[in-house]
Amino acid sequence: MRLNLVVEGQTEEAFVRDLLRPHLLGFGVAATARCVRTGRKRGRDFRGGVVNYAKVRRDLTLWMREDQGPEAYFATFIDLYRLPRDFPGYEATETAGDVHGRVSRIEKAFEADIAHHLGQFMPHIQPYEFEALLFARPAAFTLRFPDRAQRVATLTHTAAEFASPEHIDDDEPPSKRILSTFADYDKTADGPILAAEIGLCAMRDSCAHFGRWLARLEAIAQPS
Repeated sequence: MRLNLVVEGQTEEAFVRDLLRPHLLGFGVAATARCVRTGRKRGRDFRGGVVNYAKVRRDLTLWMREDQGPEAYFATFIDLYRLPRDFPGYEATETAGDVHGRVSRIEKAFEADIAHHLGQFMPHIQPYEFEALLFARPAAFTLRFPDRAQRVATLTHTAAEFASPEHIDDDEPPSKRILSTFADYDKTADGPILAAEIGLCAMRDSCAHFGRWLARLEAIAQPS
């Protein structure tokens, strides 16, 4: 089975390549990711970042036309933080009390708008950011910052203040909390390395919404 993922940026692309793809291959699923195409100039594509829903929709539907058949599945890996307001279900869920309920409703509205083959499009909106997954085990930051144990402890304390890493909200999202502790943190360079050190098991245990999505991806190749 083929799983084609439209992702927000280079960090998520590396996450799929280095962590998600090897894991899913064990389930008979070959995952490929590419960043959202934001523009084209002089024959060159520019990718990365979610500017508006129209660009995400266009990129996704074009890929669906290119790769058709019962063995082709599609998904997204996009942050809730700074999600464009024109996304399906965004404004209708702004007052939702629970972030997991909110992103689930956005995903359902997104899925309905794309209207791909039943069950073969599995969108994922990460609450609130990719960096939430890194709060699944803050101790992993000692790999990148071995001489700053006290600062790593600050992240551990932050994680303990919330019901789960996915509840670290957009008032001060996970990436900003990391940067306020480690000013030299580089999302593109450090994020995938830290994610690999933390591992998918810790992420799915701590991040329920991500864990449910991962289970759906693992089940793609299993007989119904």
